[in-house]
Amino acid sequence: MTRVAILWHMHQPFYQDLLTGEHVLPWVRLHALKDYWGMVALLREFPGVKVTFNLVPSLLVQLQAFARDEARDRHLELSLKPADALTPEERAFCVEHFFHASRPRMIDPYPRYRELLERRGGGGLSARVQASQLSVEDLRDLQVWHKLAWIDPSYHEHDSRVGALLAKGRGYTEVDKAVLHAVELELLQKVIPEYAAAAARGQVELSTSPFYHPILPLLCDTDVHLRAHPQSRMPRDRFRYPQDAAEQIGRAVVLHRELFGAEPQGLWPSEGSVSDAVVPLVADAGLRWIATDEEILARTLGVALHRGGDGHLDQPELLYRPYLVGGGGQRVACGFRDHALSDLIGFAYASWSAEGAADDFTYRLVAAGRRYAARTGGGEATVFVILDGENAWEHYAGQGRPFLRALYGRLAAHPELRTVTMAEACASATETLPSVFPGSWINGDFYIWIGHPDDHRAWGQLVDARRRLDSAAPSSSPERVARAREELLIAEGSDWFWWYGDDHSSDHDQEFDELFRRHVRNIYRTLERPIPEELFVSNITTAPRTVPVEAPIGFIEPTIDGHVTSYFEWVGAGSVDPADAPGTMHRAGNGHGMVTLLEFGFSLAHLYVRLDGDRPMEALLEPDMDVRIKFLNPPGLQVVVVPRTADGKAAARLEVRQASGDRWQARDCETVSAALGNILEVRIPFSCLNAMPGTRIAFVVVVNRAGAEVEQHPRQAPVEFEVPDQSFAARSWTA
Repeated sequence: MTRVAILWHMHQPFYQDLLTGEHVLPWVRLHALKDYWGMVALLREFPGVKVTFNLVPSLLVQLQAFARDEARDRHLELSLKPADALTPEERAFCVEHFFHASRPRMIDPYPRYRELLERRGGGGLSARVQASQLSVEDLRDLQVWHKLAWIDPSYHEHDSRVGALLAKGRGYTEVDKAVLHAVELELLQKVIPEYAAAAARGQVELSTSPFYHPILPLLCDTDVHLRAHPQSRMPRDRFRYPQDAAEQIGRAVVLHRELFGAEPQGLWPSEGSVSDAVVPLVADAGLRWIATDEEILARTLGVALHRGGDGHLDQPELLYRPYLVGGGGQRVACGFRDHALSDLIGFAYASWSAEGAADDFTYRLVAAGRRYAARTGGGEATVFVILDGENAWEHYAGQGRPFLRALYGRLAAHPELRTVTMAEACASATETLPSVFPGSWINGDFYIWIGHPDDHRAWGQLVDARRRLDSAAPSSSPERVARAREELLIAEGSDWFWWYGDDHSSDHDQEFDELFRRHVRNIYRTLERPIPEELFVSNITTAPRTVPVEAPIGFIEPTIDGHVTSYFEWVGAGSVDPADAPGTMHRAGNGHGMVTLLEFGFSLAHLYVRLDGDRPMEALLEPDMDVRIKFLNPPGLQVVVVPRTADGKAAARLEVRQASGDRWQARDCETVSAALGNILEVRIPFSCLNAMPGTRIAFVVVVNRAGAEVEQHPRQAPVEFEVPDQSFAARSWTA
């Protein structure tokens, strides 16, 4: 029997400015409509499945405010304002911000929402000009779709109000907007009670995180970063306030008890961040377990947790068990997550069928348990699967519900698998790790939050504000000191530092930067002290990384031989920079893939795709790997390139597959060709895609190993283009 401990981590930054009451960004409210209630409510269908939900306190207090209809954010206010009363500036705001959703899964499936996006236009037009192209009716429909696309899928299926709005599709009225707002409030008010009910029936464990989601080891001492990076540059001053870390934990425990009637048993340290200094703080708070990533275990033990070509661990007995961590009598249990399995859910399975992904995941769990038993003489493995519980679903069909239903069904029925809560999983810990390597679930270190010059500037500002707070007590009232301290605890949160530097970026980098500096400014403002001028200037100095898709500019017709036969044969092709796309979630590992360049182009008759690697592709693609060109449009078609040995050399075997229900069937398309050598080249006739000139084509390229996705390019959106006609070259030349 293999014990499976799944933890879904629910978290959003603290978006509220305490002085103005404004919630600067809408993600707490929107994710509540789609994920926070629906994820836990879904478990009522699977009473035999146990999971753990980690609920960050700063998320919960914002949820409470929205559920009471007390919180306001500009996005909400403008979604409710009569469309014909919107000012030009407000219309521009709606056009700029009401399309923030995954296009393939949350915009394109709804014809009117997609139409509005396409009618908005682009080409460098300002939001105000874009808004001027939309009528009042268009804007009212946008107000509805901006929110309707985020409503939980079960409401789509079973709520008559939502069903009627979906069926209507367009031409919404102000009454329709009021109905949708009533649904919104209903969902917001159901979130916390649903978690409480799940915990009361024993199906769910609720754990917590430090209140405002700080990186606890860095609060205890920022110099802990030097353990992993001894030569790293550091902030201008050292931040060392373990008492703040203890307060963040203690406040979390208090709020959890107030909301759910019992103290939490466990703590997911923000970003899985642990150190020896953190363990006694957790123990002193009465918490019994923590969790982090397998890389921390590997560094603690001084071993490499190697996986073979089948994706399974060579030494599963090291990872698939709980440990006790800490010395001096202050120990807590610790589970180390399998980051390969966790990342499959977070990043890979979104492009799979729900049934196929659930089958693959179940197979891997069973194989892990059997391998563990074989190496331990019949021992019972405990596999920890821990990941973000909200952001991944935007990229799944049906917002991930078909996958979760398939997965939970298999976990409940399989005779070799048993789901357990984190407390149950950690209760059997016996082996002690007296010391734990300091790091997080991101690359086993703290670089994301303290490695960049922008991070250094922010930490320096935080140190200055912390010292000002220490010196304020004699001359400031206790009430002012308490309010300033709250602002300080908020500013200690990890989220502000996450977005600094070039490793993560979003459409809201400026807002995150402004929020951090606003919270720090509020410390001085509350204490009635002069505000340092640097807090009025952005900390952002590094440009975000992007993953541009360069469009083709001319016809190409390369020789399909696996080599660059001529420099000119790919001139005119489009290209994709395959570097990891910046975003909300971070994949474990070093983030570098084998593909260094994706090029694509076409003639009148064919689509051409080329992949380059940091070594010859024939050496990179091993026998258990394949490359799949997956078409989102036309849907349900993929071209699979399977490397094989022919006379001692790498070659390429092609399969063209068509989706049929929940299965893939081979499709006869003999004119598809591929060649594997220094590069991989593929030629696909447009006739094989049943695509005429003007047809919209969309595809991604996926690299699989042993049936599991290891890379996708582009990461966040497909390559898209229209099948060309005779005029394409002339249009491109004149453009």
